[in-house]
Amino acid sequence: MRRLGTGIGWRPEIADAVEAMPGIDWVEVVAENVCLGHLPDSLRRLRERGVTVVPHGVSLGLGGADRPDPDRLTALAERAEALGAPLVTEHIAFVRAGGPLTASPWLEAGHLLPVPRTRDALDVLCENVRIAQDALPVPLAVENIAALISWPGEEMTEGQFLYELADRTGVRLLIDVANLHTNHVNRGEDPAKALAELPLEAIAYVHVAGGFERDGVWHDSHAHPVPRPVLDILTDLASRVSPPGVLLERDENFPEPAELEGELRAIREALAEGRARATAAPAPASTASAAVPATDSPASAETSASARERLALAQTALLSALVAGTPAPEGFDRVRLGVQARALAGKRAGVVGKVAPELPALLGDTYRTEFLAYAHSRPMAGGYRRDALDFAEHLLRSGRLEARVRREVRAWWRERSGPVPYSARPAVRLTRGARRVLLRC
Repeated sequence: MRRLGTGIGWRPEIADAVEAMPGIDWVEVVAENVCLGHLPDSLRRLRERGVTVVPHGVSLGLGGADRPDPDRLTALAERAEALGAPLVTEHIAFVRAGGPLTASPWLEAGHLLPVPRTRDALDVLCENVRIAQDALPVPLAVENIAALISWPGEEMTEGQFLYELADRTGVRLLIDVANLHTNHVNRGEDPAKALAELPLEAIAYVHVAGGFERDGVWHDSHAHPVPRPVLDILTDLASRVSPPGVLLERDENFPEPAELEGELRAIREALAEGRARATAAPAPASTASAAVPATDSPASAETSASARERLALAQTALLSALVAGTPAPEGFDRVRLGVQARALAGKRAGVVGKVAPELPALLGDTYRTEFLAYAHSRPMAGGYRRDALDFAEHLLRSGRLEARVRREVRAWWRERSGPVPYSARPAVRLTRGARRVLLRC
């Protein structure tokens, strides 16, 4: 596996700081945010300097019941080629549910949700990973995710699940040590045990990120400093294997460059401590080879079809409870589901506020309250831009807006709700042109 070194997640907000940072061997970009043919100047300059750029996908939903969308795979492949990337990465997660397999409307999570560690889910995931591998021009690595909730009736630990996935598909692993910490706090899972069960030779690189704890729940925010327990897990990992690459993720609340450089130094120190431990004493023996009995062969088409249907029903019921206010499926912790539902709604409000910054500006302090009330029983149907338009339409119908704000929200919605901007429509141009002529007369 290619050695990547130490890197940082490239984001437009810190582009200049990343360019100036010493010791940056590579960067990772959110694949869906890369516009082909219009690479930011900063990314272009980094590539010219020989800095490796890896696209990191967030929307494939490889852990979902449906097969990966061919258009999304094509887009990911094109970005890998445009960036000259040595690999691409995605998540072991589902991000949507419903559709033909359940004869129900599609539901979008707007977030990465955990797959159940069951045979059905593993069979489906393995087939989806193989489809993605066949469609991509470079190797694929998949990431373990953080979770606030646990599925009832799970049949494997995280380490066992990842081991068999790698064994059956040959896929590389992107291990997020911050997510191991999250699952330790939220689900009582031992990160050392997970590391001991992993196929360490399959690791492509490692993510390190920060978060925060509230009411006994750890939120993987990517917006806070990296805590000591996450660095300790990185040290444990480095005592077992030398990871080809390690990357610092930060998505919001960007600090001064000096603070980011300090976190990178802490990461290098944690890696050095792990290597020193490995030199001083043999690494703990891996239990991966005895993790879980392997299946003799990949699932048959018939088994895969039935597994997909069962998984689709389970994931749709869970996602509906989280985003549409339907009852919690049997066996789930209702309190934790409530925490997850509020987290999803909060993230949705934040992203819509970024996609359509005019709406928070117009509504002021009431934006978040109004959006959360709107989102409570209205699942996202077509992405964040559509969500912003639907929210504005909901506000206009509510009758709660004072006259001035209502006029401005209506003008904003009308300009964006059609196939072309309202101001660019022929009838509007003619009307405005006639008005200008009359005013000159």
